[in-house]
Amino acid sequence: MIPSSPILGTMLHAIGGVSASSCYVPFQKTKSWSWGTFWLVQAMFAWILMPVIIGLLTVNDFFTILVEAPSSAFWGAFILGAVYGFGSMSFGVAIRYIGYSLTYTLAIGISAVVGTVLPLAIFGGMVEYFTNPGGLIVLVGMLISMAGVAGCGWAGFRREKELNTVADKSLKSNMMIGLVLTIIAGVLSGVFNISLEFGQPMADMAAAHGAGHFQGNAKLIVSTAGCWVVNVIWFLVLGIRQNTLREFTGKTGINGKALMRNLVWSALAGTMWFFQFFFYGLGHVSMGRFQFASWVLHMSMLIFFSYIIGVIMKEWKNISRSTYFLLVVSLIILVVSFGIIAYGSTVGESNL
Repeated sequence: MIPSSPILGTMLHAIGGVSASSCYVPFQKTKSWSWGTFWLVQAMFAWILMPVIIGLLTVNDFFTILVEAPSSAFWGAFILGAVYGFGSMSFGVAIRYIGYSLTYTLAIGISAVVGTVLPLAIFGGMVEYFTNPGGLIVLVGMLISMAGVAGCGWAGFRREKELNTVADKSLKSNMMIGLVLTIIAGVLSGVFNISLEFGQPMADMAAAHGAGHFQGNAKLIVSTAGCWVVNVIWFLVLGIRQNTLREFTGKTGINGKALMRNLVWSALAGTMWFFQFFFYGLGHVSMGRFQFASWVLHMSMLIFFSYIIGVIMKEWKNISRSTYFLLVVSLIILVVSFGIIAYGSTVGESNL
């Protein structure tokens, strides 16, 4: 049996949060490439190449487990991963409409609720989890986390208003499109956690083969493969219609060196996205009996670090003191919630 350490689990979720919240930054380094071209490269690394490479390195009999996995677990994880694929596309486009910080807050906040509550409702155990020793503490931490998320969201809306980003009709339209896409992304992002839960039998098989804390890498590839199929079909069709696939050949005017840089930056973005769930898997196992809290903890980490990165990227420049104060207080609330969830999980583990 793998020893549980909720404090270590929280730290691992934090590392994953840093990786996830910064994974789209490399797009700004690509030159003369459309969003779709960037997305195709990062998707290949995020959802196929890295999950396979890390899976082979960390899980014995990796492909054997996938072949012998129960069909219900395999296809359930794959199909729900494909559903999440539509959410990932919406998320990426929404960033371009309403900015980095606000997209992360709304989408990930919705995902935190959907991805935590629905698995408990579908697979059972909600009352049992919260009535176990430490369960009430974890619940309080989750509620405080949602309060921090709401505060960040309000700060984001105030930022948009203060910067006059909705001053004319076209910008108002962009704001509405961005908000709709963000809501869709948030709901479907929560579905990804359900996909991972469906794939748990594959993780159990990996554990039986000695994968230890890396057991989650056996199921991750199935969920991400479903996501990749949806994305690659969409963006290939879009690339053909918009004639942007030729950007891969350098026929759009960029030289070979610039083309290689674009490939490297896009590959880095995909790799960073993958590592969020590499560390999510490690953190999830470490949370012990309160593994269900991993999703809301992980999503809250994403929001926290996305705002830190948003500040670094100067998205919060020229805003009022009151809005900045609201942001800082909300981030502090999130940090407090992380500590409470970790403490509650530790109490639960000590009473086993």
